[in-house]
Amino acid sequence: MPSHAYRLDLQALNAMDCDAFVAALGPTFENSPWVARTAWSLRPFATIDALHEAMLDVVRRAPDAQQLAFLCGHPELAGREAQAGTMTAESVGEQGSAGLNALSSEEMTEIQRLNRVYRERHGFPFIIAVRRSTKGQIFEAMRSRTAESTEAERRAALTQIGLITRGRIDTLLASSTSQGAVHA
Repeated sequence: MPSHAYRLDLQALNAMDCDAFVAALGPTFENSPWVARTAWSLRPFATIDALHEAMLDVVRRAPDAQQLAFLCGHPELAGREAQAGTMTAESVGEQGSAGLNALSSEEMTEIQRLNRVYRERHGFPFIIAVRRSTKGQIFEAMRSRTAESTEAERRAALTQIGLITRGRIDTLLASSTSQGAVHA
C-alpha cells in the first residue's frame, strides 16, 4: 500500500487504488473485504449515500451461498466470539454500547438460548443494529424475529446490516475529519 496519507472523504475514496479503498472501507462490512473490493470497480460515487448503496447492492446481488456465508460471518450477540475476544473492534464497540458486554448471568443464559434457537431456525446469527437499541429492545427483537420466516429474516438482517454499515462509514468519516487524515 502507498505510504502517503489520504484525507478520508468522498473525493479521496473515489481516487484510491483498490488496495487503499479496501483498507479504508473493508472493515465496515464484517470480515468481508470482498464487498469493498467489488464496490471499488463501481467508482466514482457522487455521494456517500451512493457509495453505501453500491456496497449494499454488492451484498444483495451476491449469490445465495455467498450471501449466507456473509451473514454467518457476523458474530452472535454476546456469543462465542465475544467470549473469546475474537470480534472485530467495530462489533466490540457496538455490542458494548448496548451493554451486551456486561450481562447478568440470567441475561447471558437467555441470550445464549435465543442465539441458539434463532440460528437453528434461520441458519445464520441474529443481526441487529445494536447502537440503535436498548438491551431490552434487543432481547424483545430476538424473541419476536425468531418466529419470522427465514426469507423475511434474511431481508431484516440485510436491512440491519445497512444501518450498521452506514453508522460505521459515518464514524469512519467523522474520525478522519477530526484526525485530519487516514494512512492508506
